[in-house]
Amino acid sequence: MAPDGMGRLLGAAGEALGRESLAALVAVTSLRLRIAAVLLDHPEFGRDPGMRRLTAAVSADRDLEAVRALRSLFKDRGAQRALSGLAPILAELLAIRGLLGEDPVNDETAWALAAGRELTADPVRGISAAHPSAGDRDEGTVEAVEPSARETQGISTEGSLLAFLRNLDVLDAGGRVLVQEVRGPDGVLRYVVQAPGTAAGRPRDDSPQDFADAWRNLFMTDSPYTRSILLAIRDHGVPRGADLALVGHGEGGIALLNLAQDEEFCRAYRVTHVVAVGSPTGDRRPADPRTWVAGITNRHDIVPAFDGTGSAFDRHPNGYRADYTGPDHEFPHCHLLRVYIDHLETVIPQVTQDVDQALTSYRGPVERTRVYRFEDRARPPEGYPLLTVPTNSVPTSAGPVDVPVRYYDSSAAHLCYPVDTDVARSLLPDVTWMVPARFGRRALAVLSLYEHRCTTIGPYTELGLSVLVDDLWRPHAYDLARDLLRRVDLRRTGRYVVSLAVGTEEARAVTEELWAQPAVHGAAEVALQGRALRVEAPELGLSVEGGPGPGVRCPEADWVLYGRRGDSTVRTLVRADGRPRVHARPRVRLRLDGGHGSLARHLQILELDTVRPGFVLTSPRFVAHRSAGAPLPR
Repeated sequence: MAPDGMGRLLGAAGEALGRESLAALVAVTSLRLRIAAVLLDHPEFGRDPGMRRLTAAVSADRDLEAVRALRSLFKDRGAQRALSGLAPILAELLAIRGLLGEDPVNDETAWALAAGRELTADPVRGISAAHPSAGDRDEGTVEAVEPSARETQGISTEGSLLAFLRNLDVLDAGGRVLVQEVRGPDGVLRYVVQAPGTAAGRPRDDSPQDFADAWRNLFMTDSPYTRSILLAIRDHGVPRGADLALVGHGEGGIALLNLAQDEEFCRAYRVTHVVAVGSPTGDRRPADPRTWVAGITNRHDIVPAFDGTGSAFDRHPNGYRADYTGPDHEFPHCHLLRVYIDHLETVIPQVTQDVDQALTSYRGPVERTRVYRFEDRARPPEGYPLLTVPTNSVPTSAGPVDVPVRYYDSSAAHLCYPVDTDVARSLLPDVTWMVPARFGRRALAVLSLYEHRCTTIGPYTELGLSVLVDDLWRPHAYDLARDLLRRVDLRRTGRYVVSLAVGTEEARAVTEELWAQPAVHGAAEVALQGRALRVEAPELGLSVEGGPGPGVRCPEADWVLYGRRGDSTVRTLVRADGRPRVHARPRVRLRLDGGHGSLARHLQILELDTVRPGFVLTSPRFVAHRSAGAPLPR
């Protein structure tokens, strides 16, 4: 960075500090020099106007300008790319913001970031980790489990750094750790504990190895994950005084470092080595000064960014730090263990040699391997209470299916269109007693968009067109309004499913055979969790895009769905639990692009692509179950 630019930024920093301590000014100056050193190694910062604006605004304590620069950066590059790009200087920027800011709550965290010390509060608002985790005192339970056949084949039988990391990659996350007994070159039996990081995707709530515990691990040395690892070591029968090496990735590395800081644990076992890959190590000092600590981090990995990696303050003397710039910059890809393994083989092979040299006493045959599964104690089953229902197996052409079919993680949007009653009637079965429910002189057609991420029949997407119909036996005016006050199993009205397109062949078979709803197999990209709805289904010849607009909470969207099989009407109950909202002024548009399937044809008949929906019901995340269809003699 040019000297005049550095002078302007330091001048702004000094003016912002005013009468504050000289120590704070020195710290800010040190941080600025560290950022300047990083910029020399990362010329992309100088070339990127957004990065330049952000670093200048934070250094000059202009919070509003910094927020605008950050929003612009996220808009231009996306959240993952923006955070990954900031990772090499993220700790320094947060430390400068805390030291220059007027909020005294952030002072302690800012000094910890500047000095590379262990954090005790979040780096943005300075909120202590003790507050959100005060009730998180569960010891958890541990149980030895058999690895799968694939895992058994992939787990190494020889000790080395890459072997231990490949074990973690094979084991993956999911609330499990690995304990191995290794016979060293000197004939001594030693023990290696290997702990993976947090699982990708949906947050877990059945294991101490979850996102909430990762937060607690980062800011506090005591956590359920750390305590569960200790239970596994005891259950394995590691004798007191035995040599122990700890190898972890991400959250697992943090938990093992916390364990190495426990004085009582280090009195019971001799922790010789700790190797943390993609974990914030900071200045975490083990209780035993003889313990050798290695931290391996990619500078674009956000997870280790909060340890003050570039700190110029004293480090643990018996340690090893490999902070490198890998070719993979985008998070979370650069945090994946398989990416670190690839870099250790190809980008930084010298680091592999150095760590293996330190682990010489563990370079030998593995004599025993055990996998331990962690579970939170006193946790209700997933989906409790709605999805904890009795089930029975029903044969289908796709194999046996447990009913009711349960949906553990889904999103939905229902586009509701007032349509001509006669046109809607033409889409219903040719029976006199099934008639559309009327709203004045109009009927109501519903285009339902679903993204089912986790179900008992596998993940799939679902696009369906239905028409609201009256009671099949005694239709009355305003039946639907009265039915909304009844439980779903007592309702007489419902939605007749005209046509469906589902994302998997298994879902198509279940839909037709269990619920008697006409379905075709058609791929679609569905995104319903943001501020805008987006559906792309080129195979089906349709797309949906736009924002639902402002909405208000409404009752749960339980439904009765009707289908036809022969001379019977099949009635299916759908019970849901989420936080649905109704949007009265949607700006969502359906577009049809020459589709020839039944769904596109029925949408064209109703001319839904020429108008906007009257209102939209959204459920960004919900759980549900669908009963087996019950035939009715109508």
